[in-house]
Amino acid sequence: MELSPDQKLAGILAPLFALRGANDLGVGDVGALRDLIDWAAGVGLRVVQLLPVNETGNDHSPYNAISSVALDPLTIELTPEALPELTSEMIASEKDRFYLRRVYEGPVYYKIVKPMKRAILRRAFERFLKDSEKKKTTRTKEFEAWVSAQDSWLPGFALFRVLMAENGTERWDQWPLEQRTLKTALAWIEGQPEPVRARWAEMQREVMYVQWVAWTQWERVKAYAESRGVALMGDIPFGVSLYSADFFCEPGIFDSGWSGGAPPEPAFQGDLFTERWGQNWGVPLYRWDELYKTNLHWWRQRVRKVREVFHVFRIDHVLGFYRIYAFPWRPERNAEFAPLDAETARRLAGGDLPRFKPNADDTDPHKQANRAHGEALLRQLVEETGRFRLMGEDLGTVPDYVRPSLESLHIAGFKVPMWEKEWDTSLTPGSAYNRLSVATYATHDHDPLRVMWDRWMRLIARGDSGREEDARARDHAWWEVRRLAGWAGFEVPRILEFERVHELLLRGILRCNSWMTIFMVTDLFGTAQRFNVPGAVADSNWSERIPAPVREWEREESLSSLMGRLKGAFGRPEGAS
Repeated sequence: MELSPDQKLAGILAPLFALRGANDLGVGDVGALRDLIDWAAGVGLRVVQLLPVNETGNDHSPYNAISSVALDPLTIELTPEALPELTSEMIASEKDRFYLRRVYEGPVYYKIVKPMKRAILRRAFERFLKDSEKKKTTRTKEFEAWVSAQDSWLPGFALFRVLMAENGTERWDQWPLEQRTLKTALAWIEGQPEPVRARWAEMQREVMYVQWVAWTQWERVKAYAESRGVALMGDIPFGVSLYSADFFCEPGIFDSGWSGGAPPEPAFQGDLFTERWGQNWGVPLYRWDELYKTNLHWWRQRVRKVREVFHVFRIDHVLGFYRIYAFPWRPERNAEFAPLDAETARRLAGGDLPRFKPNADDTDPHKQANRAHGEALLRQLVEETGRFRLMGEDLGTVPDYVRPSLESLHIAGFKVPMWEKEWDTSLTPGSAYNRLSVATYATHDHDPLRVMWDRWMRLIARGDSGREEDARARDHAWWEVRRLAGWAGFEVPRILEFERVHELLLRGILRCNSWMTIFMVTDLFGTAQRFNVPGAVADSNWSERIPAPVREWEREESLSSLMGRLKGAFGRPEGAS
């Protein structure tokens, strides 16, 4: 699929777990994605953007995966048509055993869905083994060939995944001492009796089988999207979890003494620690000197693998390549530091405080050094992708050198209208956005349009209470409303419900000069659902689902009518069918 900023595109961002497919098992899967591709192609959207789809641990965050390569088994479509080793009876029996009917209508119930899908995949693997013992089938040969081609990451991941299952956690620092590193774990297994070694070998083989199934399905859905003229956009988080197969197998390329994150931002309020200190993601920093010794092999592999299943992809927090905001403590200690002043926190942290590494952007030499550092790294990743295949999420506290740097590398950045300002007050007109950019009102971390608009309307309505603070809040809300409406090309003379302005806001961002306009699925639907609240630890994070199955979207009259009216403004890529 040829993609170029010469052709404007519009698309949709939807977390895969949130989609409902015709045959999913309580969480969105490849089948639901295929339905979304069909719907997008039908309404004229030519990009489908997803959150990361790597396998996660016990917190289910797609940005805290246990592998930079391994795909999440939850995304596998489990039907006899999609997986030949399965029968309808196998699936039905496991659904009954896990009482799936009780949870299907709600959010993702990971405590039920994860073990259930694992159990179904285990039965498929057992049948695969039996078939392979009888004779070497075509599928057996395909599996063996695929495993041989994944030698740089799959064996280590398979061992890590089995150790994680056996110990009930991905936290390797809680495993038995002899299992905490790749070297000692291999030696421990080698010292076990033959029956134990055989059991471990089979468990690792099962992990490899599951990954083969996942990668095969994803490669097919990528080809299907291409046949429909739809580009799939993936997502690579800048960091990788400390409790991942990557750190377990190659600890030498990471600096675990610091935790990567982001500085405090006005957009994220409501959590004391996040407001005061920022976001502590807990990801170890990279030892770039060690990575350079292998020609950035780990990063190059990561990019090559995501290219196998996505046409384009964004790097979440691309700013980290230039400099990363880092904490001298792990996230487990955040609550301890939340109420402290800087001097007390410094003493407790051993003499340091959160700061940018390798340099703050406090002097011109530091800025120049940071820019050179980021460009050297990103230039090598662009070598793996080609032009216009890599996007950089450059939101938050963005140094003035980053966006010119990204553009020089043919990397599209992101534009959120409310954050693009002139003279700190006026919003930058969409016509002034550089073409090599992606415009969007919101990401998975932000309030949907409806929530933001309704909050302003409530503040305005409350402003006549006679209280001075309510009047100030009303005036500020009116300023925000009229500023955004003016940016989108319309006026708001009085309090207006969201339904009256929804389409006008969508049309406003479609007029931007940006190459791509991506709508968060909730903004397209005009709903208030939120998929993640940064800094909050809650079951609601990463579990919300869109109520209607994707196949029913075209039957929703208001949505279909809206998409029909907007279709002419979406644009088309070259060669799209």
